[in-house]
Amino acid sequence: MYPEAYLTFLHEFHTTRDYFECHEILEEYWKEYPPEQRKEYWVGLIQLAVALYHQRRGNRKGAKRLISNSLHLLESNRSVLSNLGFDDEAFLLLLRTLKKKMDEDMPYESVMLPIKDQVLLSLCKEMAQKEGLTFGQESNLSHTFLIEKHRLRDRTDVLREREKQIKRKKSRGI
Repeated sequence: MYPEAYLTFLHEFHTTRDYFECHEILEEYWKEYPPEQRKEYWVGLIQLAVALYHQRRGNRKGAKRLISNSLHLLESNRSVLSNLGFDDEAFLLLLRTLKKKMDEDMPYESVMLPIKDQVLLSLCKEMAQKEGLTFGQESNLSHTFLIEKHRLRDRTDVLREREKQIKRKKSRGI
């Protein structure tokens, strides 16, 4: 009923709190579709995860910009939130509250997305249990790799792909 990438996003969001990974998972899924078929509500969820990533690591400016963008996109796609198993009213209230806290430079706190679909919630809890994780656990604020993942991750594949694209463009004379 729900895309596997979305389930994985929810799992990471509520267990490991690896918001960078949440972003990667949904962005990859979103990009599987041709541009004219891409759904902007996925971008809203991606931006929510990245806003929390930035807030947690102290990038206030980035967090504020992304939570505003997320709120705008998801308010514009409110009806889809129910289709994704959320309580749409509670979800938008959560985003507004997060925006207010970020605007006031409040410190990061782990949040729970308001999943209304009990089957989806059970599935998420099951996934966590299978991995020996607790659904809804707090973010580990002393986990340096989790907090600074964008800087500390292995980027070998990304750099190789970038070099390949540059060579391809040069060979075409672009």
